Amino acid sequence: MKNKKEFQRSRAKRRVRAKISGNGERPRLSVFRSNKQIYAQIIDDSTGTTLVSSSSRIDSIASKNSTKLETAKMVGNLLAERAKEAEIETVVFDRNGYVYHGRIKALADGAREGGLKF
Repeated sequence: MKNKKEFQRSRAKRRVRAKISGNGERPRLSVFRSNKQIYAQIIDDSTGTTLVSSSSRIDSIASKNSTKLETAKMVGNLLAERAKEAEIETVVFDRNGYVYHGRIKALADGAREGGLKF
């Protein structure tokens, strides 16, 4: 079953990435979710560099005893703060094959609250 799930997600990921790419003006916000952690990074695909990143493993977030949804929202807020420091205002959201629901949606909402536009 796990292989089938991974295969379906990889197909969805390819469909999403075929339509979405980031550039210098509007980089891509990519999300990765594991069972315990969530990671997000803003990527400039034209140069292939990560401009800003954030994750639930950062001490300021990991030390708080909160649910996965709350943690995802905090990661989104932190990512938006770091993006502002790097003078990034608008991004393209790459859900990376995950359904836009739950932790992925919470991260996106947190980034929007922090000031990112997408």
